Amino acid sequence: MNKKRRVLLLKGLVWLLCLAPGVWLVWRGFADRLGANAIEEVLHRLGDTSLVILLVTLSITPIRRLTGWNDLAPLRRLLGLFAFFYLTTHFLWYAVVDEGLAFEFIVEDVIERPYILAGFTAWLMLIPLAITSTKGWIRRLKKNWQKLHRLVYVATGLGVLHFYWQVKADTYWPLVATTVLVALMVPRIRRARRPSQRSLAD
Repeated sequence: MNKKRRVLLLKGLVWLLCLAPGVWLVWRGFADRLGANAIEEVLHRLGDTSLVILLVTLSITPIRRLTGWNDLAPLRRLLGLFAFFYLTTHFLWYAVVDEGLAFEFIVEDVIERPYILAGFTAWLMLIPLAITSTKGWIRRLKKNWQKLHRLVYVATGLGVLHFYWQVKADTYWPLVATTVLVALMVPRIRRARRPSQRSLAD
């Protein structure tokens, strides 16, 4: 099987896996299986899904470097767009369904609740990344494209912080997310420091 077919199959698999949580959530809604607080359950599941996909997105490059499997590279952009889709749906569900588009309460929440501020900031950071994810924007921005898209690391960090702060009791999954993010960031920080260390040695 040639590379083009393998990438197409992988993209198809990503579509299926990324759409599955949304389809499952819709089915639970129609089947009346969202529990006593359906609005909160949907809100949390959308947020959880976006964070998981963001972490998977960041893991693509390390996995590709470890395995040498370059077929994974084209999946990063698709995964990032799915993460943005779920995060946008998460925010819209909060703003429209939970708060009823009461902008004064939404602004008050963003200002007074740190975990909402962290999540909202993460969403704002991902907007330009989603807009500039096309090949046309990559050509226009050139080297600046890569610099801009490093914001995904900050956005993911804020997403993990949002997750941790909003959990009231069981911090197991927020700690798992934090551990995964740190594990993904440490090799990148080491690589970023190598050129500066070489220049100091010279």
